[in-house]
Amino acid sequence: MKVINDVGVLIPDIYLPRRGTNLTKWAVIACDQFTSQPEYWQKVEQIVGDSPSTFNLTLPEVFLGSQEEPERIQKIQAAMRTVLEEKIIEPREGLIYVERSVDGRTRKGLILALDLEHYDFAKGSSSLIRATEGTIIERLPPRMKIREGASLEFPHILVLIDDPERTVIEPLEAAKKDLEQIYSFDLMLGSGHLTGYHVSEKLEQQVISAIRSLAKPEVFSAKYEVKDQPVLLFAMGDGNHSLATAKAIWEKNKAKVGMNHPSRYALVEIENVHDEALEFEPIHRVLFGLKKDLIAEMRSYFGEKFNLRTVDTAEEMIKQVDSTAGSRQSIGLIGAGQSFGVIEISNPSSNLPVGTLQAFLDDFLKAGGAEKIDYVHGSSVTVQLGSQPGNVGYYLPGMHKSDLFKTVILDGALPRKTFSMGEAHEKRFYMEGRKII
Repeated sequence: MKVINDVGVLIPDIYLPRRGTNLTKWAVIACDQFTSQPEYWQKVEQIVGDSPSTFNLTLPEVFLGSQEEPERIQKIQAAMRTVLEEKIIEPREGLIYVERSVDGRTRKGLILALDLEHYDFAKGSSSLIRATEGTIIERLPPRMKIREGASLEFPHILVLIDDPERTVIEPLEAAKKDLEQIYSFDLMLGSGHLTGYHVSEKLEQQVISAIRSLAKPEVFSAKYEVKDQPVLLFAMGDGNHSLATAKAIWEKNKAKVGMNHPSRYALVEIENVHDEALEFEPIHRVLFGLKKDLIAEMRSYFGEKFNLRTVDTAEEMIKQVDSTAGSRQSIGLIGAGQSFGVIEISNPSSNLPVGTLQAFLDDFLKAGGAEKIDYVHGSSVTVQLGSQPGNVGYYLPGMHKSDLFKTVILDGALPRKTFSMGEAHEKRFYMEGRKII
């Protein structure tokens, strides 16, 4: 275990399944996916059966708040002890270079651990590692219950670096023929292929040197045309609330466990925002159990800024929303008495349509306008769920990934659930683990 404190990085001992494990059954998708589609998780359970699997070491959020939750948490913590005691997983020190191929594209990443002392998810944070969207504090306690009694972490956290010259991760792709391949397998349920390589010590030193160069204040200032701004080196991509949970547990316990404790760090995958295979997808909204006249409430909230026109098909709705330009903002509507519609907001209060909409939805839900909200990946799922009786869906346009770092530096965190790195089936799978006790 090596600490590189100036850039907030730990080169950790990473736990992987022992040789002979069925890795297709071992690796499962991030727990915050398919939360309104329990049938997906039923299929996962059938595929896994009695085999060793991260399905038994994580809590799919479809079970959060259910009667099963307390028992599942106890079973997760017991299963973690079992995989360690029975040596189902084994440690190895070093970085892992990973390639994820899905839908004809291959994303490149690097597995390492980040120092939570360099991370602050509070609004207005200027830390080296920052949240890119608002953190919902209410979402942390159930996640803390799991991590607080856990001996291991299995992350789905993706963290971005802004490396236009491709100095950190991409050299590993060029060198992979000389690296030890430690796994290569198909992921379940059409989610592509995952390959991992152990990074040699020589390349490890090159990686750290390249990260240090990105963190130089003079490089940072020139890149973003800012002065006297604290360096932002790592920006959250996916798994914001997982990293925030790790931070909350660390702050709660560090006085008792000391500053050298493993829980000071969190295992993540870093990716370059300039990776051509990395796409930012919008996160849409679906309201369930509508209780109020949604259109009337929106007209009242936005006043003369609000306009709604109907369209014939979902395809036409998507086309119009995605092609909107200028200061006017467009949001797609599914259901609510209209088959499909396009909402237009003039002179919006937020820079992004998602921020404009979320401000209304927060008030609408607080006033009991619907039973619940879900944040959905993919237009087809949004249309499917929004079209069901009593529901309504909102289709949102995406943001350009090249705008992310400078927006966070200048404006702070984006509205929560602004973007997603790919659609649901492209999300990170649980594969690598680390001891946190």
